[in-house]
Amino acid sequence: MLTLKVSGMTCGHCAQTVTKAVEALPSVDRALVDLKTGEVAVEGGADESAIRQAITDAGYEVHGRA
Repeated sequence: MLTLKVSGMTCGHCAQTVTKAVEALPSVDRALVDLKTGEVAVEGGADESAIRQAITDAGYEVHGRA
């Protein structure tokens, strides 16, 4: 599982947006967003750079691995 630190997520809508963006990628089984910690955990075999780009394209900033 890959866990990334993401900033800008403040509400349920933000979490849903990031979840949908990441889960739309091939090879992603599930994305779990934790608003309290600002982390996104991704299950599956998707490329990390593709996951980072999907989150960025959704309007949020990735700060590295958690």
